[in-house]
Amino acid sequence: MKSPSMQWSANVDRDFIDNVLAKQSGRAGGLLAILQQVQANHPRKFLPRETIEYIAAKTNIPLSRIFSVVTFYALFNLEPQGRNTVSVCRGTACHTRGSRDLYEKVMMNLGFQGSPEGEEQLSITAADGSTTLRVVACFGQCALAPVVEFNHAVFGHMNERTLQRELDALDKREPHA
Repeated sequence: MKSPSMQWSANVDRDFIDNVLAKQSGRAGGLLAILQQVQANHPRKFLPRETIEYIAAKTNIPLSRIFSVVTFYALFNLEPQGRNTVSVCRGTACHTRGSRDLYEKVMMNLGFQGSPEGEEQLSITAADGSTTLRVVACFGQCALAPVVEFNHAVFGHMNERTLQRELDALDKREPHA
C-alpha cells in the first residue's frame, strides 16, 4: 500500500495531467504538447511509465504509439534527469572544433566514468541527481561551434577555460528554467 504522501503526490500529478488533457483535447499535435507539459511539471523532468500509461488510458491512444513518440524525440526522458543539464553538441562542425575534448572534460569534471569501449553515452545522470550530461547530434548553431548548453542556455565558441567556468557556476545557476 502507498503511503499517504505517495498517494497525495499521485493525485496531484493526475489532477495536473487531467488539466493538461482537457486543454489539449482535440488539438492537432496535442500528444506532443501533453507530453512536454507533463514532463516539464515533473520535478526530475522525465515521464515515468505510470504517467505514460495514465495518459494512454485517458486519451485512448495506444501505449505503443505514445512510447514511439517518446522514444523518437530526444527532448523526452524516460529516466530521471539531474537538477542541472549539460548538453554537448557532437555535430560535424562542433566535432571538428574540439567538442569531443569538451565532452571528455565534462565527464571528468562531473566524475562520470566513460564506457569501456570509449563510446559516448547519449545521456548520463550523476548518482546524486545533481547533473545530467547529454550528447546532442546538432544544435543548428554551426557558426558558433563548438556549442555547449547549460540548463538550456547555449554557449558558442566554447573553450576549456569557459567550460570550466560554466561548470563551476552550475550549482549557482537556476536549474531547469
